[in-house]
Formats: sequence, C-alpha cells, structure tokens
Amino acid sequence: MDSPLIQQFGKFARQRTAPLMLELDLTEGVLETRPPDPVSALMTRHQATITDILAGLRLARTDARVKALIVKVGGRPIGLGLVQELRAAVKQFGAAGKPTIAWADTFGEFSPGNVPYYLATAFDQIWLQPSGDLMLNGMAVERRFLRGALDKLGVTVQVGARHEYKSAAEQLTETGFSGPAREATDRVIASVSEQVADAIATRAQVSHDEARRLIDQGPYTAEQAKAASLVDNLGYRDEVYTAVRKQVKEAADTEPELLYLGRYHRQRELVNRARQLAGLTSTGPGHRQGTVALITATGGIRRGRSGRSPLTGTAVGSDSLTAALRAATRDPHVKAIVLRVNSPGGSYIASDAIWREVVRTRNAGKPIVVSMSDIAGSGGYYISMAADTIFAQPGTITGSIGVVTAKPALGTALGKAGVTTDSVVRGEHADMFSLSRPFSDDEWTLVNDWLDRIYADFTGKVAAARGMSAQRVHELAKGRIWTGADAQENGLVDELGGLEDATTAARRRAGLADDAPLVLFPRLGPLDRLRPMASSEDRRAAAEVGAARMLTSSLLTSSLLAPSLLAPSLLAEHWGPVWRIAAQLGLPSGGPLLLPGEWTFL
Repeated sequence: MDSPLIQQFGKFARQRTAPLMLELDLTEGVLETRPPDPVSALMTRHQATITDILAGLRLARTDARVKALIVKVGGRPIGLGLVQELRAAVKQFGAAGKPTIAWADTFGEFSPGNVPYYLATAFDQIWLQPSGDLMLNGMAVERRFLRGALDKLGVTVQVGARHEYKSAAEQLTETGFSGPAREATDRVIASVSEQVADAIATRAQVSHDEARRLIDQGPYTAEQAKAASLVDNLGYRDEVYTAVRKQVKEAADTEPELLYLGRYHRQRELVNRARQLAGLTSTGPGHRQGTVALITATGGIRRGRSGRSPLTGTAVGSDSLTAALRAATRDPHVKAIVLRVNSPGGSYIASDAIWREVVRTRNAGKPIVVSMSDIAGSGGYYISMAADTIFAQPGTITGSIGVVTAKPALGTALGKAGVTTDSVVRGEHADMFSLSRPFSDDEWTLVNDWLDRIYADFTGKVAAARGMSAQRVHELAKGRIWTGADAQENGLVDELGGLEDATTAARRRAGLADDAPLVLFPRLGPLDRLRPMASSEDRRAAAEVGAARMLTSSLLTSSLLAPSLLAPSLLAEHWGPVWRIAAQLGLPSGGPLLLPGEWTFL
C-alpha cells in the first residue's frame, strides 16, 4: 500500500492533469464587485462577483481540461440584468462543445421562481429535486399606496414631478396606479415577460404562444414540470453529480476532478501572472500596450464619498467616482474605461458632477463605455448618457428621465393629536419648508421653477449626448422607465449586451488587443487606505468611506424623531433643500433623480 505522502502526491498530480468538472453555486447571489472593507468582505465571502464568473467561464471554455459545468440556481434573488449576463456566458461555454447542467432543489418555495428558471433555460440540462417545485407563474409588480391612510390622518401632500411618468411619490397621493404609471409599468412587465417566454420557447422548441400557455398554467410540481418538458431530469444532488461525472468519465476515459469555478479562475490567474513575470507569455502585445479600467457605480447616488452599510446598502459617492475617473484618465497604462452602472439614481447634484467627469474623460481622448447592469435609471442614466457607447441588457431597467419632490402638510394631523406649531421667522420664505403648512402660491412657483430647471438640464444633456431633438427626448423622458430592449429601440442606449461586450467595444475603440486585461480600478491595498491622500486627485480619493461611518450616517438618516440630527445625513446630501421633508415623509434617501418603486423580478 502506498504511503500517505505518496497518496498525497498522486492526488496533487491528478488535480493538475485530470479532466475538470467545474461547479458554481449561485444560491447566495452575485456581487458586482468585491467589497473593499474587511467587514463587508467577510459578510459576502460566499458570494461570487460577476467579473470573476465571466472571466472564469471565458478561460474555461478554451481549456481542454474543463469538460463540464454544473451550476446550482435558486436562493437569493439575482437581478435580471445579471441573469442575462450569466445566460450569455453559459451559452458561450456550451457553444464550445462542453455540457452545461443547471440544478435546483426548488425553483421557489411558496414564492416565485421565474428568474432562476429563466437562468436555467440557458443550460443543456435542467435537474430539479423530486420534492421541489417550478414556481413559473408570470411576472407581477405590486405597489402599496398610502393616500387613504393619510386622508384619515388629515395629511395633505404636495408633489411636483417632471413629468407624468415620474411616479415615485404617487404612493403618497394616489390609491392605485395612475394612468401613466400603469402604462409604463405594464410595458416593462410585457417586455420582460416576452424575454422569458422567448427563452422557454427556444429551449423547449415550441412557439411563443405555447410558451405563454406554459407560463399561464404554472406553477408546477417537479413531476408536472418534467411531464411538460420544462425540466429534463428529477434527482437529488448526489444523482446530479453522479450522472455528470459518469458522462465526463465516458468521454475522457479518466475519472474527473471537481473544482469550484472561483478556485479554478484564481489558479489560472496565478499561473498567467507567473508566466508574464517570467516573460514567457505568448498573449501578444496587447498587455504591453495597456489595460481597460473597470470602474463600478453600484447603489444610490449621493454627494461625497462612496460607501456601504447594513441599513442603506451601497452608495455611489460623487467624490469617489469622479476621483476614480480622473485617476484612470491620467494613468498612462489605462487606455480605455468601462463604467459599470447598477444604480436607481439619487442626487441631481452628485449625478451632474459625475456626468461632467465622464465628459472630461472623453474630451481627454480616452474612450469610455458604459455597461448597464440590472438598473441604470434616472440618476443612473444621467451618469451614463455622455459615454462613447452604452450597453444594456434587454431586461435592464433604465430611462426615468425626470425629477420629483414632495411636501406633506402635517398641521391638521398634528392638531388632532393636540400638537400645535408656532414659529418666529425673518425672511419672506424662511419657513417655506415647514411641514406644518402647504407651500404658498409663490413658494410653489419657486419649487416648480427648481423642477423645471433640473428637467431642462437633464433632457438637454440627453439630447446633446444622444443626438436627438429636444422634442424627441421629451417624448421618451417625462420620467418614464424602459427596459433595455425598448431603450435600445428608442435610441437611449446603443447596444444590447453585457460587461464582456462593453469591454470588447472599449478595447476596439482604444486599439488594444482582444486579450488586453480588464482591471478593476483603482486597486487599493490596505496601506493605501491608511495613508492620507496627497490631494483630491490622488487615486486613493476614490476609496469608499468606512462601514462604521456609513452606519452612523444611516442611523441618523432613520432617526425621524430628531429631525435636527439629520443635517449631516444622507437625506441632506441627496435631497438638498427639501431633505427635512423627505426625512419626515419617509421618502427614500436616494434623492429627486430616483426610479419609482422596487424593480427586483423574482
């Protein structure tokens, strides 16, 4: 019998030469980028990033050792844009002649499973646990409206919006969808439903009408799903892996090794870097010519530094993002920039500052290409519109070119509770933002002038960037949301595609080789974060603020009982002069350039 040492060497040799079955677990969700701070990184350590997944699959599809891909789907929701990127990457992997297998313990457990199943339709085989279900039941958007409750309390709300489709505040003024809001939402649902039905029709080789019928007849038990040919096999995890292992072994005539896609990617990256350092790489001159910088804009847009916290999630700070763009523009190794946007918008001032830096980057002769992820609407569209080329997924939520603000009058409601208000003022409009009374006529004129100015600025910049007339932009704007597919048809985005498509376009614009690396920018080590910045143009200025500072700011934001404490909060940064109104009204901290409602499809 071989000694343990010999057995270990044999196992190591097998791992380096045996056929590989790659596996990927998506049940914890997918990140846009890895959080830089240790606390967030620890909390998300089991989640893969979209950049790592795409890079790993790109390497694997040309690697002769890799024979199959197994992906567990379901679990935490993944945005539709990210799902469409994953579907494209899986199809490219499968086009290389390598089996792709999706398996799920269930597609929804007393909850919708439409999007996970939509992802699974990109695979050669779909396995479902026998006790699981296929909750394929169609798409729906539900909103809750507070008008009835506010009427009972005696609260009136003044809302200013540009224009009728900008419905973010309608939950306060309506008892249901307004006509324009229903029209826009219905079109978004129709577009997404068409995309899902097309995927089912293509995989099942049935007509689009038949695919719609299958959706309407759902949801399904595992047995019913198999009988309808919506899944290929029923089995538990061990049965899935045994079947795939057998398939690979028969084709390769050797027992395969199982390896996570993330680990495979890291190993290949280390090997490639070692070869480059040794001067042994044959990847051509592209690497010496330069790189493409990947700069991410994930979360609500605010003034100041980027950051993240458990309460408010990720925030895009204009100071951080503009610093990253400036640094990439000056970096001689960076020949082009991909700006990855996954944001519902927020502050108008912050969005405008970022837009200006995008314009300056282009004027400096450095190509910049936008890749829209799940959401890039309102402020998210604002920061994208000046790029050389805009890519969006068919299911991306974008547009929402408009502005909104609101003010409640709480005097009557407070009076019913025995609360009275008194004030001492100096200045004609000193108390115009008081919540005890509505705006006066001349104050309302000032507010509307403010909204008109923002809307004119927004739409004017869209017209210049997209080469449209002011009238055409106004027809597409009015606060209306669009899917990426509809936005592309209407000229608001240039191409349908994902991060890899945007990177390819950036390389071509910069004259780089097809394998020129995409590098997350800026890369900052722990020491970089500790050392003080030399100036606002230091690349370290692009770093996020610490989680503790963001958490403190978030707690202040939610402290509605002490509005005076909110001055340094996110609401003050986002909503400007009406931040107190936003705070007491419970409006989201995003700001006036914000998408209406939530747009996570399940």
